[in-house]
Amino acid sequence: MPAGKVYLIPTTLHEDAIATIPIYVINAIKDCSVFFVENEKTARRFLKKLWKEIIIDDYKWFTIHKAEEEVKQQFIDQLNAGKNIGILSEAGCPAIADPGAILVQTAQQLNVIIHPLVGPSSILLALMASGMNGQCFQFHGYLPIDSQERRKKIKELEIDSYKRNCTQIFIETPYRNNQLIKDVVETCKQETKFCIAVDITSTEETIQTKSIKQWKQVVPNIHKRLAIFLLYSA
Repeated sequence: MPAGKVYLIPTTLHEDAIATIPIYVINAIKDCSVFFVENEKTARRFLKKLWKEIIIDDYKWFTIHKAEEEVKQQFIDQLNAGKNIGILSEAGCPAIADPGAILVQTAQQLNVIIHPLVGPSSILLALMASGMNGQCFQFHGYLPIDSQERRKKIKELEIDSYKRNCTQIFIETPYRNNQLIKDVVETCKQETKFCIAVDITSTEETIQTKSIKQWKQVVPNIHKRLAIFLLYSA
């Protein structure tokens, strides 16, 4: 029996942004019989919203969360049984700053077919709209929680951006957004560019790039809002 295929299925960044998911994703869903998801409840709700005729209970469900190593054998067993698998994270593209990478790595080792599907990525959408260098960029995920360590890291990123002409991209837990912004504007040079992208693809979306000097004049309050940040020094 031939091994199954793997579909990397994008999800919305916001619930009201279902139009950001290409219609061809539904065909991939129809071709799957098993789903490995970050959160089963929200994955079920998303698939039902995308394809109203789906019969949820016809599919097998496995939750990956952060414990991907623990479900690798289940993943391998399903592929070896010839099952086509869909991988979904909570928002955006699986395996890009989200769970799924270990399962995709396993699929590569098994030499099975992997189909990455087009969908919204806050990293790329923010970069596209920032006006910063899209030829050289680096994503760092979360910066240190400790303020002193975070400021040290921010300065390192600014120096590296200048040396390599590189856009630096990072994220933060929503309730620490304002503290991160404060650390950036108090640490970086006046002329360094800083982009704050908030609620991408939602009706409340704002993506603004300003110099540190300009941000100091009006520091935004984005407490508990979904955001991604870009830094560029040239």
